Amino acid sequence: MAFVNENFLGLSSGYLFADIAKRVNAFRSTHPDTKVISLGIGDVTQPLCPSVIRAMHKAVDELASASGFRGYGPEQGYGFLREAIAQHDFFMHDIPIDAGEIFVNDGAKSDTGNIQELLGRECVVGVSDPIYPVYIDSNVMAGRAGTKLPDGRWSNILYMPCTAENGFVPPVPHGRHVDVVYLCYPNNPTGAVISRKELERWVNFALEDDVLILYDAAYHAYIRDADIPRSIYEIADARRCAIEFHSFSKTAGFTGVRCGYTIVPKEVTAATRRGERIPLGSLWNRRQCTKFNGASYISQRAAEAIYSPEGEREVKATIDYYMSNADRMLAMLSRLGFDCYGGRNAPYIWMRTPDGMSSWQFFEALLHDAGVVCTPGVGFGPAGEGYVRLTAFSNHEDTQEALCRIEKWRSNK
Repeated sequence: MAFVNENFLGLSSGYLFADIAKRVNAFRSTHPDTKVISLGIGDVTQPLCPSVIRAMHKAVDELASASGFRGYGPEQGYGFLREAIAQHDFFMHDIPIDAGEIFVNDGAKSDTGNIQELLGRECVVGVSDPIYPVYIDSNVMAGRAGTKLPDGRWSNILYMPCTAENGFVPPVPHGRHVDVVYLCYPNNPTGAVISRKELERWVNFALEDDVLILYDAAYHAYIRDADIPRSIYEIADARRCAIEFHSFSKTAGFTGVRCGYTIVPKEVTAATRRGERIPLGSLWNRRQCTKFNGASYISQRAAEAIYSPEGEREVKATIDYYMSNADRMLAMLSRLGFDCYGGRNAPYIWMRTPDGMSSWQFFEALLHDAGVVCTPGVGFGPAGEGYVRLTAFSNHEDTQEALCRIEKWRSNK
């Protein structure tokens, strides 16, 4: 008899964005003449840049010839991409990351979920609240989260509330036991960033208390303030306590192409029950060689192209396009009296719902009265109740129309 992994049974019945899609599709079926505009899911809309397209065409042509054909590639990623990443994302910013510490993946979502396979089930995991759902769900699937409490939290997860009062950056949990902490900055969903001083405080805490930081930097390219750190490795000795995740999905529009990378420094270790320290880089390499055949050659050549001079200019132009949406959204929504956060160094705006409305109540009202989709904040954790997330990834025209609809809806209330 096959037995189910009962840890899965503790998960909510549907993934957040699947629940949203179901509600939106139901609305469309009863309102076929309404054009629904999504400012909810964090998917990009602008086409791949010309340098990326040329690189992909060239890679396809290579694979079409006997001399250029490639089968299985290295599980860690091709050397040409790992070297480009090390040079452009780190060495040029005086951050000493070796290409051998870089593991190319098919997007940061996979690795932020799979990295927990390296950890013992007894590890206490700390998460900011609200949070990207994959961090918690993957630990639930592994049996590390404990039991689900009436308020939706898990008994073995340390929740660190991120609020307007603390700038959506959780305080260091001194005096509370934690082994692993997930941090994401620029943050999804709140759009908040973390200052150098605050990140130093987290690194120092991790070194003092022997805590592993899993740092999601998927949105680093959207940072516009020069004093905001783009990598945790800008902080002294972070190599000893942190693993960092990156994605080309939002940087270069690779949500459908699928490519990203993870940094596992040689100094990062975890303990056995006997007290022996094991390098996590070697364990991650073993895991990837067993379970992952590597990102496609075409995707990796496409990613390499964004580091060319032309590619860098084109990618920056696309990021500027999205951030101009964010600027427009912040200005309009603030003028309409909404409390808004984020959107200045991230493509997400975290907006407080008005008049005491719950997250889902606001979602339904905005959808049915304005035909605009947002993401309910409670879907990111209990502390997200009373907020919604809006994204800047739509095109200019739809963003403007959505704002006009929201303005009209707001004025009629």
